[in-house]
Amino acid sequence: MKAKTIDAIMTKDVICVSPDQKIIDVKHIYEKRKFHHHIPVVENDKLVGMVSLIDFMYRIMGAGLDDDDTIYHELTVRDIMTAYPYSLSSTVTIDEVAEELIKGRYRAIPIVEDQKVVGIVSTADVIKYYLHQN
Repeated sequence: MKAKTIDAIMTKDVICVSPDQKIIDVKHIYEKRKFHHHIPVVENDKLVGMVSLIDFMYRIMGAGLDDDDTIYHELTVRDIMTAYPYSLSSTVTIDEVAEELIKGRYRAIPIVEDQKVVGIVSTADVIKYYLHQN
């Protein structure tokens, strides 16, 4: 049986932000979208960073839900992102991604081709795959 590649389960319609966007945009994504808690950061069509919900929450310092709070308009994505995130190619197998995720260093991994984001896969995606595999 041939091993399935990660493109079979990854999210392909990935929401990305640029490093120069204000974090108010990140706040709105987290509020209005059902998606991974990780947002790839792209500049000139290339992956340059990653923002996690934890990164975001840590940096807003209790700003709350009010869009008018100054922190949302002062900080940029670049201020809160993790630069040079770990990524994988869409040709890796689901088992290979599972092996990487089980190490606990990442909860989501961007999937790239020629440095361009083509998907994202989370621990939850891999768990769902194995739970429904028959």
